[in-house]
Amino acid sequence: MKKISLLIALCICVMSCNTENKPGNLAQTQFVAGNARFTVLTSELVRMEWAVDGVFEDRATLAFINRDKLPAVSGVKFDETASAVTITTEKLTLNYTKGERFNENNLTVSFTLNGEKVTWRPGLTDAENLKGTMRTLDDREGWQDDNLEPGIVSRAGWALVDDSKRPLLIPDDRWEHWVAERDQTDDRLDWYFFGYGHDYKKALYDFTQVAGKIPMPPKFAFGYWWSRYWQYTDNELKDLVGAMKSLDIPIDVLIVDMDWHKTWNLSLRNTVRDAAGERQGWTGYTWDKNAFPSPELFFGWAKSQHLKTALNLHPAAGIQSYEEVYDNFAKAYDWDTTGRKYIPFDIDNRKWANTYFDEVLHPIERQGADFWWLDWQQYRNSKNIKGLNNTFWLNHTFFNDMKQQGKQRPLLFHRWGGLGNHRYQIGFSGDAFITWGSLSFQPYFTATAANVGYGYWSHDIGGHYGGDGNDAELYLRWLQYGAFSPILRTHSTKSAEIERRIWKYPDHFEYMRDALHLRYKLVPYIYNAARYAYDKGVSICRPLYYEYPEAEYAYSRKNQYMFGNDLLVAPVITPADAATGLSEVELWLPQGTAWYEMSTGTLIEGSDRLIKRNFVIDEIPYYAKAGSIIPMNPATVRSLQTPCDTLSLFFVPGADGQVSYYEDDEATDAYVAKYAWTNVKKETDASGEKVTITIEARNGSYDNMPATRAYELRIPMNFPPVAVEVNGKKIAFARQAAANVWTYDGLGLETAILTDKLPCSRTTVITLRYSKEQVANQALLNNKIKLFRRFVPVTEAFKYLSTEYDQICNLTTDYLGVSQTPSFITAYPENTMTYLKAFEANYNGALQQLIDFKGDKKQEIQRLLTILNP
Repeated sequence: MKKISLLIALCICVMSCNTENKPGNLAQTQFVAGNARFTVLTSELVRMEWAVDGVFEDRATLAFINRDKLPAVSGVKFDETASAVTITTEKLTLNYTKGERFNENNLTVSFTLNGEKVTWRPGLTDAENLKGTMRTLDDREGWQDDNLEPGIVSRAGWALVDDSKRPLLIPDDRWEHWVAERDQTDDRLDWYFFGYGHDYKKALYDFTQVAGKIPMPPKFAFGYWWSRYWQYTDNELKDLVGAMKSLDIPIDVLIVDMDWHKTWNLSLRNTVRDAAGERQGWTGYTWDKNAFPSPELFFGWAKSQHLKTALNLHPAAGIQSYEEVYDNFAKAYDWDTTGRKYIPFDIDNRKWANTYFDEVLHPIERQGADFWWLDWQQYRNSKNIKGLNNTFWLNHTFFNDMKQQGKQRPLLFHRWGGLGNHRYQIGFSGDAFITWGSLSFQPYFTATAANVGYGYWSHDIGGHYGGDGNDAELYLRWLQYGAFSPILRTHSTKSAEIERRIWKYPDHFEYMRDALHLRYKLVPYIYNAARYAYDKGVSICRPLYYEYPEAEYAYSRKNQYMFGNDLLVAPVITPADAATGLSEVELWLPQGTAWYEMSTGTLIEGSDRLIKRNFVIDEIPYYAKAGSIIPMNPATVRSLQTPCDTLSLFFVPGADGQVSYYEDDEATDAYVAKYAWTNVKKETDASGEKVTITIEARNGSYDNMPATRAYELRIPMNFPPVAVEVNGKKIAFARQAAANVWTYDGLGLETAILTDKLPCSRTTVITLRYSKEQVANQALLNNKIKLFRRFVPVTEAFKYLSTEYDQICNLTTDYLGVSQTPSFITAYPENTMTYLKAFEANYNGALQQLIDFKGDKKQEIQRLLTILNP
């Protein structure tokens, strides 16, 4: 074999490429061999092109926009003979026999997976592809696994992306890129070979380097979104939000569905079509002034309530002649208004798009609209540009218009438009049926979308239509799942029979609200995960196999997923057992660490087997890695758009650990370069008697960064410390929370340390000291929180049963001595160990009163005993 010089390879490339975008560092790892060109993008990622005329494409495509921005790949070797070439990287070996179009006989790529050689060739079926996502869940019920598009990761160790016919992107001053049609014949091939083995995280990182990063949504997007297809008036929405706030329900986003604009008597029975052939009234841009007399006043009110507002759009019918914006649009677009012809939708026409945003949308934004909910339901592909998906291009234009304006961090709300759509968040998954089957699919669907970087799906929590729209248990479990999904938004179709106001479910309201409160507590952790997605290409919700690629359960437990780096979620997706009221979940907790069951305060060792756990109606199966530190909001936060000067840190028991807490301005694109991190670590000395928590000085900066903050440190499943010091000074124990004290809660066996506001520029050290006896008796703490919490509803239910049977029957001293243990501990925390030992010793005796119950409610008694089964 003879070596071809890089200089010759570069010269050949320049002569035979469309070089509107210069190849940059790629010149060093880009090789032409006759009618083929190979570009080594990373050691595991190769672009493979074949062209009948030997002319290749360097311009960006919808999916791949940054090929020319990647760093040069080291260690690449290129060997050539008269008939063949071999390219070798640190991970791959590519062999190509020159001449013909790529086929199974002239092209192979080999790599090593788990010690075995794997060879790919064209035509090989990727039966182990781990899937990506799909455009929508509209009109779908239950599992839709077979309908998912391929992902860029596969258990086979390789994945192939065929980009041959997807349109091109050319630089554009206003839109960043504009679309250009690509040759749709079979004269060209443009393939990307991902040969990452089971290093799925690296595959995704490299994908987002070449295809664009996953942008961070503004922080408010992680709060609660209210949405309902309903003909609201401005006053009705004000009353709705007022009711929420009076009931301590948090909210950050108010979605106004299509009835903000005139709908011209649109109904299921009204089949009148507009000039575009669409149902008249589905598309609209003229405010219904009967419902919203003053849009400016409505938006002003929303902002006074710290709400972001989005309006629904169905743009397919273009601009009808009866719209108020018609004349302005026509004038700016140079449209002949003779006969008042409607102006067809034409978003891939640059002039049409410019006019659409300038004359139609920007005036409404100036009135106060914050962002848009796009609801494209019509023809899939452009009528003008072959291969262009309308959903994709709408997403591109809406996102980049907001980006170009620079007023706020861009986001939109629309469906998936194909590979590369991860650059335009957030996703609207469409109209799912109200069934347990639909709920059961969404955890898998959401996590699997991470395989194409589409990390911000928003579902119609509770379901959209069909089924039982008022199934309280289903709605509750859906809300609990929603608290651990990327975006939490309730929604339903226009039906009086479907209720999404949680206070209309009195028996479940408290639990539903608890799920929303939990979401707000978790937002700092979620925001950390959003930054990780931006930096690393790994979405908030992701499959277990990213972390455990060689474990079979990581693939088979499809309804489990990681939520950020430290939480594992296995949501309840089936109805509770009718006899016990308990929901059983079979799950896998990976070995190598212990996992803390957050809802029950139980520490469980990971293993290589499945376990079964049961949960009462208000318990959510989610688990934190032992030793992880979860940044949280204080429990009082109800809005993400008002300043919070306290950071809560939850220290998961079972090990020491550390976390880096992320901050930025929460609202603009400045996060790309301006942000800050605060490192926190927990260390226990060899004796176990001294625990040191170090909050390091903040590193980095951003505009309007607060100089100080207070800290709330929560340490569950632990004894009350003997002493607590902050920066070397002892702070006092107090029964009521206040700055610069520590408290102890018996129900959660939790120490809470609350500091004054402290300078973020300085390191803060908190020290906790424990006795030898406390250290020796740590096992007493495990599994107690679950029983403490469950005794509360069981005791109430038993009292009612006892009263029905014998009005003078009271709970025994033995029973109260056990069930009241958390209250005893809260009142006298210095006696915690004594109370816990008594709890264990007397537990069975306390249950005897239930067992001895003489009434005729044996089935109900058995249910209560099952709930209290340790």
